[in-house]
Amino acid sequence: MSRVPDYRKETTALLLVDPYNDFLAEGGKVWPRVREVADEVNLIANLKAIDTAVREAGIQVAIAPHRRWEPGDYEDWAFPNPTHLAIMKRHSFARGEWGGDWYPDLAPRPGDIVAKEHWAQSGFANTDLDQQLRQRGITHVIIVGLLANTCIESTARCAMEIGYHVTLVRDATAAVSRDMMHAAHELNGPTFAHAIVNTAELIAALPAG
Repeated sequence: MSRVPDYRKETTALLLVDPYNDFLAEGGKVWPRVREVADEVNLIANLKAIDTAVREAGIQVAIAPHRRWEPGDYEDWAFPNPTHLAIMKRHSFARGEWGGDWYPDLAPRPGDIVAKEHWAQSGFANTDLDQQLRQRGITHVIIVGLLANTCIESTARCAMEIGYHVTLVRDATAAVSRDMMHAAHELNGPTFAHAIVNTAELIAALPAG
């Protein structure tokens, strides 16, 4: 897209979506479905590099975690969506189990925002994420994590709708197919994101630590 924005540490946050073992670790319930695309874009290394760079730059880190599955979740809902049905079947991100633990290299640290867990795909819907960001003067969000065409896209669209400047990082996310990645960044992303960059471009644009 157009010129990479200036990211002021006082007004920028890295928004890390769903950094769970089930998504990112060997043995995770969802990892086998995203591994091919994740490996192609060097996802794990890029997420670690971005996490390190934003912390060195003094930028706020915020975690937007998915609801950790518990017995009974969604079973009496009128309209569970396809992701809910899959979670009921796989028990993805189960509370109290390894898969629902933070991926160790991307776990929250002191001073990070950890928002309330989202039940569907948007990190903002029915959570305190917007309040947590606005109370800290955040205007720009850099959104990374999983999955490109579901929680990343939904969270980013909502962020734009409620007035944030939104950056997507095309090689700091993954999806279960190349077509879904293409749709997320080449077809859908340009209709709502203010910037779509890669990891190297993002890191180069961050303020000096």
